[in-house]
Amino acid sequence: MVQLRRYQLAPGSYAEFTQWWAERMRPLRLAAGFAIDFAYGLPESEEFVWAVSAAGDRTDFLALEAAYLASEARAEVMLTQPERALSMRVGFVDQVG
Repeated sequence: MVQLRRYQLAPGSYAEFTQWWAERMRPLRLAAGFAIDFAYGLPESEEFVWAVSAAGDRTDFLALEAAYLASEARAEVMLTQPERALSMRVGFVDQVG
């Protein structure tokens, strides 16, 4: 199951956010049992787009994500970065072609 995550970042926060994500959030997601399928940034428009996946179906993904969201490790990492996303669009996607 693949979840696409699209963030519109606050003005001027692109460099700090993407560095934090690469150094702190990516390893945390991997350690929690997810795979990072891709991560791309659009510096000119301060957008960040990435895909995270996990084995199984939507129910399996949501169970893994619930455990991840409730973890102390995630809470600690979130304290290291102020909220920089002005908006987030998150949803499951299907592979086409």
